[in-house]
Amino acid sequence: MSKSKVIVITGASSGIGEAIAKNQSKLGDKIVLGARREENLKKIQSDIEANKGQAVYQVTDVTNIEQVKALAQKALDTYGRIDVWINNAGLMPQSLLSDARVDDWNRMIDVNIKGTLYGIAAAQPTFHSQNSGHFINLGSVASLFSHAGGAVYSATKWAVKAISEGLREEEAQAQHNVRVTSLYPGAINTELVASVTDDATRAGMEEFYAQYGISSERIAEVVENVLSMPSDSAVNEIVIRPTKQVM
Repeated sequence: MSKSKVIVITGASSGIGEAIAKNQSKLGDKIVLGARREENLKKIQSDIEANKGQAVYQVTDVTNIEQVKALAQKALDTYGRIDVWINNAGLMPQSLLSDARVDDWNRMIDVNIKGTLYGIAAAQPTFHSQNSGHFINLGSVASLFSHAGGAVYSATKWAVKAISEGLREEEAQAQHNVRVTSLYPGAINTELVASVTDDATRAGMEEFYAQYGISSERIAEVVENVLSMPSDSAVNEIVIRPTKQVM
């Protein structure tokens, strides 16, 4: 077994975040769970500990920089370091631009973009002082293309791609031994579709995911492989779709 890592995960109360937490804890890593829903976090922590893993949690709204910093401090207070920071929290309330769902736009910008930036800001000082660390940022296949009804969501996920690439280059130039990985999942069966506020759009997406979606454990397997790479190598970008998914 490789050396145990301290892994902080935002959006850890369900779906991809939960799957990563449970899988990595089985491998011996120490998990710090961050999300808004405390009951879910308590249950996941209990499940991990029942399987002889180690986990703590901090109720965290990623749109609040002080709460994200508190999540980082929870990791440091409990385990003394942070090895991996996974910016996983995200929303997808898709709709046509002509519907002008401004509140949805603002929520996506706050969670998907600012939440990622706040995670970077919270973990970077520790990574630099350690001279090691690994950011994993969750984008989407929507980081790579856009479509009618998905313009703002795609824009936020393109932003995650741009932020990740800029961060990767900055860290490489500074020689802090900090790796950056962007993941671009396709249809993964999580609670993400529930964040779609337009009824017609949500119904269509629910049908699509029911037909094509794959489990969040597939992303957990990808993360496991990414984290197994030697420290002199970085997997920078991965696209993972269901085999049957076209777009």
